[in-house]
Amino acid sequence: MRGSPKRTLDPNMLHSEAHEPTRLTLEDVHAWYGESHVLHGVSLRIGSGQVVSLLGRNGAGKTTTLRAIMGVIGKQSGSITFDGRQLNNMPRHRIPRLGIGYVPDERGIFSSLTVDENLMLPPVVQPGGMALEEIYQLFPNLLGRGGTRGTRLSGGEQQMLSIARILRTGCNMILLDEPSEGLAPALIQQIGAAIRRLKTAGYTLLLVEQNFKFAAAISDLHYVMEEGRIVDRFTSDEVGSNLSKLNSYLGI
Repeated sequence: MRGSPKRTLDPNMLHSEAHEPTRLTLEDVHAWYGESHVLHGVSLRIGSGQVVSLLGRNGAGKTTTLRAIMGVIGKQSGSITFDGRQLNNMPRHRIPRLGIGYVPDERGIFSSLTVDENLMLPPVVQPGGMALEEIYQLFPNLLGRGGTRGTRLSGGEQQMLSIARILRTGCNMILLDEPSEGLAPALIQQIGAAIRRLKTAGYTLLLVEQNFKFAAAISDLHYVMEEGRIVDRFTSDEVGSNLSKLNSYLGI
């Protein structure tokens, strides 16, 4: 709340969950849009094969955190490492080639192109990408829609397509920005089921969400952001005993 003391998660808590090999680590990351200081020392850790959610109200800095990982923020500081490689100052076109895929909240599909054209447009960045048959098993709503233009897809189908085209490229670390936003409950369930299958297949996912009910059902770990800072962290087992605190953070 405005005027209240700034809360920040103790960075030492990053190392209390060390069961999985680390894939992505942010340490003391700051970011600016022009003169506006948006991220204030963000630190978090994601283990291999985890689904981690980044929770917070609008304007908390969640999307900016994803953009900082992808190197598309004009000015930032701190340390970002992925599979032991430093991303800071790496040319932004090289970051996806390490295996990091970004699905923005506006989905980013080309509405004038067909489903097949959208799927085939992004280049393969490394081996191991999903074949079309696997994609259609994961997202059966897209099966038989190859010739359908993006403008004819529902919001949920567009979200499925935006995730599917990243999976085809070979990326196995996926950044998802508000995947459930604006979707009907049945489609939200389908997106959640797909994320669980991706986790089972060994993918690592960082999920930005305001829909806590959706995030709680699929995530292993939750970080909470306020005003550009990580202020708390909960494992999936700790959610039930901390619901009142989470409700306060998220304004539920």
